Amino acid sequence: MGEIRRMMISTLLAVLVVGVLIIASPVDGFYLPGVVPWDFQMGEALEVKVNKLSSTKTQLPYDYYSLSYCKPPKVTNKAENLGEVLRGDRIENSIYSFGMREPQSCKVACRVKLTAASAKNFKKKINDDYRVNMILDNLPVAVLWQRKDESGQKLYERGYSLEQGKDQRYFIYNHLNFKVKYHPDPDADTSRVVGFEVTPLSINHQYKYWNGNNTKLSTCEPNSPTIFQPGMLPQEIDADKEIVFTYDVSFEPSDIRWASRWDTYLLMNDDQIHWFSIINSLMIVLFLSGMVAMIMMRTLYRDIANYNQLEQDEVQEETGWKLVHADVFRPPINYSLLCVYVGTGIQVFGMTFVTMIFALLGFLSPSNRGGLMTVMVFLWVFMGLLAGCSSGYLYKIFKGSDWKKVSLKTAFMFPCTLFCIFFVLNALIWGEKSSGAVPFGTMFALVLLWFGISLPLVFLGSFLGAKTPSLEDPVKTNKIPRPIPPQPWYLHPLFAMIFGGMLPFGAVFVELFFILTSVWLNQFYYIFGFLFLVFLILLVTCAEIAIVLCYFQLCSEDYRWWWRSFLTSGGSALYLFLYAIFYFCMKLEITKFVSGILYFGYMFIIAYAFFILTGTIGFCACFWFFRKIYSSVKIE
Repeated sequence: MGEIRRMMISTLLAVLVVGVLIIASPVDGFYLPGVVPWDFQMGEALEVKVNKLSSTKTQLPYDYYSLSYCKPPKVTNKAENLGEVLRGDRIENSIYSFGMREPQSCKVACRVKLTAASAKNFKKKINDDYRVNMILDNLPVAVLWQRKDESGQKLYERGYSLEQGKDQRYFIYNHLNFKVKYHPDPDADTSRVVGFEVTPLSINHQYKYWNGNNTKLSTCEPNSPTIFQPGMLPQEIDADKEIVFTYDVSFEPSDIRWASRWDTYLLMNDDQIHWFSIINSLMIVLFLSGMVAMIMMRTLYRDIANYNQLEQDEVQEETGWKLVHADVFRPPINYSLLCVYVGTGIQVFGMTFVTMIFALLGFLSPSNRGGLMTVMVFLWVFMGLLAGCSSGYLYKIFKGSDWKKVSLKTAFMFPCTLFCIFFVLNALIWGEKSSGAVPFGTMFALVLLWFGISLPLVFLGSFLGAKTPSLEDPVKTNKIPRPIPPQPWYLHPLFAMIFGGMLPFGAVFVELFFILTSVWLNQFYYIFGFLFLVFLILLVTCAEIAIVLCYFQLCSEDYRWWWRSFLTSGGSALYLFLYAIFYFCMKLEITKFVSGILYFGYMFIIAYAFFILTGTIGFCACFWFFRKIYSSVKIE
């Protein structure tokens, strides 16, 4: 008991330390951007912050100031949460600053003389289709790329491109037309920022003399918005070229409320596709539910009635699932590994379910950058208690004697796999000098969360699971295993995995497309209502397909259903990874070797977690179902 007491005390101390660190993290006063509205007075300073340079072609983010852009006197990093660091966000101050509702035109930011190295860096980023990301009052900058769609809505694109090369020449956007949309409050004489747009231009600025911000340019007028006039030359990128960076600021009143300002970024024109996905998934569920209903009616009404009333010989001729009653709950081979997988699956399920609940309640809005990733990491850590409890309890059902060993495997097997892959991928990102590389301090924090909180919670859960009275089997198990007759080809485990994984994947593959698009094509995903409904459909589909196939297996007098139930529904992860390959070939334009390794490395992690999650769902469903039917018959 002393050891358990020390374990519990260390766990509580670790939780308190993490809580204090979270609460003590630096914030900007009492203002949480994007969550609490900020009312700006007339002339109050608006500061444009810069974020990472991103590219869907390389998937490697870079710091904004890795290119020769205008720098403020002192570059400071904004306070970041764990999710932002893992996502590669690097938010810093910029030289772009102006007053609320105070238009500016032809404002000189700075001039930069390109060296051969900086010009080469610009050209490389242009070839890789990098985009510049900026933030104003927590709103990402948007570019209007299509006036209106079929529904009359304007369509925007996040960030703006560096420029494009033409005829072996490269040009840069060195002039930015900012448009800030605001919603005025006439009673308080304040305004709220509800839109942030930019129109980039490439202008080869000319000047007679340089006097900092007071420099007078001959290529734009100080009192009128800058537009590209006929005869103006674009700014070319080359060694020893001098580039003058300028910007305009205009303000436009808007009827958009502050609560609706993110609608521009979250606009989805594919609701019909999502509803088609839901209807498609529901059809699969109805089909499987019909099969399960037939099986339940057959087993619980007709078969059970026959077993309890008719002669034994007559029953044996009709079905074979009762013939294996003395072996159906015999522990499988490598049952300790199965306990580890099921415990990890419960942990993944708990993390996923609670995260979706938070998202549905609006706590994980895209305005809270990195919030989703942060919540998932901390939920994973604290769900270690469920992982240890479920693996320890199942291990006791199998009458295992070394629960500490199983607890150790539960705490290390899946996290070690993830950490090793993540460490290798992070080393590759670091080798590319990308800002997406997780710093050493963050890696140390992740390890501290693992060993300081997750590991003690897994051991505590395993102890509780091992000490909890286990369920008694509804039927007795013989000491000598019953011979298994030859099985038909369609009951082969490989066929069961291929067929069993097909239907769960078919229920979610449409929604999977939008998830991959948001992850790899730099788009927002905020349709968590659809996602939660699809997740519930996935649960039902995995449970029903595992029950159906394992029931057919028992009818063929093969009682080895433990691993089969896990692998049958877990086979959907194979289709997920195959779909990831298809998506890579058809939708992405990744040509860089390191970028391809990153894509398939992260998709392997996702598929592996999906395998454990869906396999656990199938196992738990079969475990409940078989206990139910065997406890309903009289065994003599």
